[in-house]
Amino acid sequence: MCSSEIDAASMSTSQLVDAAASIAAELARREAPTSPAACMTHAETLARATDQHEATLAALIGRVDASGETRRWGLPSTRAWLRTRLGMREARAKERLHLARQRHRLPEVTRRLVEGVLPYGYASTISAAVARLNDTDCTAAEQILLDLIGQGFSAGKVAAFGNRITDLIAERDGTQQPPDADTRRGYDHSWIDSTRSLDGGRYIKGWLTAEDAAIFDGTLAPLAKPAGTDDHRDLSERTAAALTTVLSGGHKATRVTVICDLDTLTGATTPARLTDGTPIPAAQARRIALNAGVSPLLLGGGNTPLYLGHRVRFATAPQRQVLETLYATCAVAGCEVPGTLCEVDHVHGWALGRSPTDIDKLALTCGWHNRYKHTHPHHLHITKAPDGRYTYRLHPPRTGAGPGRATGPPPWGNTPASHPPPTSQAA
Repeated sequence: MCSSEIDAASMSTSQLVDAAASIAAELARREAPTSPAACMTHAETLARATDQHEATLAALIGRVDASGETRRWGLPSTRAWLRTRLGMREARAKERLHLARQRHRLPEVTRRLVEGVLPYGYASTISAAVARLNDTDCTAAEQILLDLIGQGFSAGKVAAFGNRITDLIAERDGTQQPPDADTRRGYDHSWIDSTRSLDGGRYIKGWLTAEDAAIFDGTLAPLAKPAGTDDHRDLSERTAAALTTVLSGGHKATRVTVICDLDTLTGATTPARLTDGTPIPAAQARRIALNAGVSPLLLGGGNTPLYLGHRVRFATAPQRQVLETLYATCAVAGCEVPGTLCEVDHVHGWALGRSPTDIDKLALTCGWHNRYKHTHPHHLHITKAPDGRYTYRLHPPRTGAGPGRATGPPPWGNTPASHPPPTSQAA
């Protein structure tokens, strides 16, 4: 369908979106032409159209992000919406969110992307490069990086320049500092350079080998997740805060939990598992147990009081330890906050007298979803699996979704197609 066959200018945004979706669905069902030359031509045309669709998508995401609409749907952030309802990987969600948030500061990039003369890969690279710059440096960076694109540099090269965009701006303005010899140490060993500033702060730069980077990521990544919908820090700021937490000893000691039967420890072949479900061979579980402390987690009775009834409001440390073996992440379907960073939630509401502080009436939810559950109890449907784990599924809002628009979950989502009446109250 070409523009001459329809009066696109007279169509509403909703009609154009529906038309684009219908055309995309029909194209997806078509077989590729037999002519390779025709395939190249069609691919190039379609790629340019896809880039223009990305420009529209950035505008839509930007409006959703600025309005906080995702919170009405029970989602703590725009990125969570992109991951759970649109099925984007973390990197792609972050990339599109950067473009949505920076497009108003990048007028030339936005114009070229809308007109189909700047590929999306370049636009997203520039938007990521300017995310931490002030408006003055952002304007300078936009021109510098567009000039590099005009010189024929690939998106990968432009991304590399974008990583050192502040140096390029300083070089252009004649304010650059002499190069530091420590940055030329190479990549065989980890190194960190720390320089104190005049106001008492510190500049830190360095390099970590793959092994040290794995330790760095494993320790800081869980602590660097957003604290909730009101957490407006970017990833770099959250990582710095996580590092400070670790250095001050405020983090929890690293612990690996292996779940297995007593028979496995005494010679049986039943495999053990990690908290995320990864199976561990019985022999390996026994080797781990020889070099680590073994703590029995009793699901009721015995030496650990896991059933506390209504007399006790807060879960005990042993109860939390059990819950962390059951919940690798928040109990809300699609939420990726690690269980170790979640709060203990009374499934049916302790304050209402319906849910005692017993292990089979507790779950782990992140702080944001725990508060959401309390304020929107009828937006949740709770199910319990045979293994005792609860899953909280979010109802979409029933109003404000737009005329003729579906309010249900995507076909690949975790929520069921039909929602039975909610049966739970918040803690």
